[in-house]
Amino acid sequence: MAEETATEETSRNVSGKSMYRYIAEAWHNPSKTYVKSLNAERKIQWRKDENFLRIEKPTRLDRARALGYRAKQGFVLVRAKVRKGAFQKRQIKSGRRAKRKGEEQLVVSKSLQRIAEERTQKRFQNLEVLNSYWVGADGQQEWYEVILVDPACPVIQHDPKINWVCDNKNKNRVYRGLTAAGKAGRGLKNRGHGAEKVRPSAAANGNRNK
Repeated sequence: MAEETATEETSRNVSGKSMYRYIAEAWHNPSKTYVKSLNAERKIQWRKDENFLRIEKPTRLDRARALGYRAKQGFVLVRAKVRKGAFQKRQIKSGRRAKRKGEEQLVVSKSLQRIAEERTQKRFQNLEVLNSYWVGADGQQEWYEVILVDPACPVIQHDPKINWVCDNKNKNRVYRGLTAAGKAGRGLKNRGHGAEKVRPSAAANGNRNK
């Protein structure tokens, strides 16, 4: 009887969802869950905050942990705000036709997420960007939470799961497209037919036959 009860409890625990799973499902389509009202209240304050604000806890705990964040010394979280829209050049008032101004239909080749990561790295130069994730957007800007690691922290240096970031070859990795957003922008998520020229990189592949 005790064995049957233990088996039932085990099967119940296996079929049950974890806390992270519930958070992930709520954020999968935030406009249809309780996250919509939460974000509406948050963005009122976020608009008043600095563009790059250090925070204590992640807004999306499941996503942060999946991307490598741990609540321990050496990890830093920064909420970054980036303006939406295409690249904007300074207005030219005379000297050429509107067609030749080159002011419209200019699309930045990098995603807003990569731009947020690079701008965050520029402000926290003693840290290394590990990854980032989306937390909100309105009509004018988007917010991302960027995970950074301190390579000089002894806790990081003695942790075998993350001390690879202390190696000099991983310095300024965000500028070389080595984060998840950077690899996606370089086409490294594509595999098989049509993706033959993206590895090891587009530039390296172009120089291969020269």
